Amino acid sequence: MKILVISYSLTGNNEALATGISAAYEAKHIKVREATPRAMGTIFFDILFNRTPQVTIPDNAEYYDWVIFVGPVWMGHVATPFRAYFKRMKGMPGKYAYVSISGGADGANPKLAGELNKRMGKEPAALIDLHIADILPAEPKPERKDTMAYRLNESDVKRLTDKIVKTLRETVANAYSSPVLQSY
Repeated sequence: MKILVISYSLTGNNEALATGISAAYEAKHIKVREATPRAMGTIFFDILFNRTPQVTIPDNAEYYDWVIFVGPVWMGHVATPFRAYFKRMKGMPGKYAYVSISGGADGANPKLAGELNKRMGKEPAALIDLHIADILPAEPKPERKDTMAYRLNESDVKRLTDKIVKTLRETVANAYSSPVLQSY
């Protein structure tokens, strides 16, 4: 099975997970790059106006059996730099998964699966939505400033990557059957 990991990371947290996932699968890893550095205001306006940022897309991404996107969730939406990839790959024959570690101070992202389905033209085979708020101590309750400032350490990356790979392997073992949704 040909596996491709496509990642985008603003803070480095999702990049660390993508590196671990691609190593576990010995998969090709493509890092989404933007021409200019991203600012918080850009995130807000991309989502508000449904903008698709300019990124470079490789020509052969659609030739993989399994594409694993790894990136943040911003204000309940998939990171906007993936939108160009989604447009290009919409309706592709292979399966895909979306893996994310994001703040989570505001809670779960209940509309994430629907957005992925709309943008890709089908449900993800797996959706793993992890939150930094779940890593931090419960008291005092983590706030956005806490989750935005947190950077995964080596132990976090190992533990989370192991959980992600286990969940994805179970999905593959189930012969691409029903979608798997995990939150930790």
